[in-house]
Amino acid sequence: MPIAVIAAAGALTPAGEREIIPRLSDALIDVSGLTGNTFFTPMVAGVLHLLDPQHVYAGGTNRSLVLVELKLPDIGLPSVAARAAFIERATDIAYELMSPGHDRGDIRINVVNAPDGGWGMGGHAYTGERLVDAITQAATTGTHA
Repeated sequence: MPIAVIAAAGALTPAGEREIIPRLSDALIDVSGLTGNTFFTPMVAGVLHLLDPQHVYAGGTNRSLVLVELKLPDIGLPSVAARAAFIERATDIAYELMSPGHDRGDIRINVVNAPDGGWGMGGHAYTGERLVDAITQAATTGTHA
């Protein structure tokens, strides 16, 4: 479940730059109810892209932003409430890690879903059913197929 954070350089504190991906990963795992799941946890990956502030815009105007994009299989965060919970947690995390002078309005969160079978890891494509089976097996046995 890739998490991409794209931010204007300086929008996050130095500690924020180090902490944002691990904290967003923990939030996704927690909101998904899968803390400790040996199959799901390694699927959550992330990158931080820091851009020259001159290259970041909102409404066509140069603005210092933090953008968070979460890509999930279509079974991930399956309800509006689950997506809202992640968006709220992700916004809280990003805001806490931002440099002074920014506000919550400088944060954008986007959840994108891949179609069934359009998700993969290690060269293996997973349908929603296969993902659920692997997550369930890991929860009950600590191993996965």
